[in-house]
Amino acid sequence: MWRMARPRKPLLSRDLIVEAAGALVDAEGLEAVSTRRLAAALGVSGPSLYNHFRTKDEILDAVADAVSARVDLSMFDGGLDWRAALHAWAHSYRDALADHPNIVPVLARGPGRRPAGLRLADAVFGAMTAAGWPPAQATRIGALMRYFILGSAVGSFARGFVDDRAAYDPADYPHLGQAHLLAERQREVDEGAFETGLAALLDGLALQYEAVQETA
Repeated sequence: MWRMARPRKPLLSRDLIVEAAGALVDAEGLEAVSTRRLAAALGVSGPSLYNHFRTKDEILDAVADAVSARVDLSMFDGGLDWRAALHAWAHSYRDALADHPNIVPVLARGPGRRPAGLRLADAVFGAMTAAGWPPAQATRIGALMRYFILGSAVGSFARGFVDDRAAYDPADYPHLGQAHLLAERQREVDEGAFETGLAALLDGLALQYEAVQETA
């Protein structure tokens, strides 16, 4: 009986391509992704990638969807009220994006036909309507939450300031005397800002929810 020799390298697959593309996006950004770079990283010929993806955009969509798939959606299964569920989901979503900030511009385009992205949108909308939000308002809440979470992942506010007191001459910037300290406190500042904004957002929605229930 003949036995086929085991291939020295794993057979090319969509998952391997997405993994390689994701690593490249994380390390160098979206512009670094090309079929040539991916083929070299995977040890295959460029045209072989087209057996799995038709275009570079399809590859980037798959990378984005792989990140969306890491977002926990279990809080929408019915055990939490709508506010607690949105709070937990927002943190899970931000955590997923924080590990892969370079893919955020692709995610910002919307879910399109990406399965994980559509499951995410479906879970949020379903939970909001089940809680008694009108469908139109539930759609707006899903959009609002995405704007806020994606925006928080685009970049660091604290790291936007340099660790150099001389850069913030009080004659020019009288209120930025401590700005040179922000970069070293990046996690405290950025995570605190996210939580402050999320609480304010949910407080505002809670007021709207009371009005919706009164008119129901």
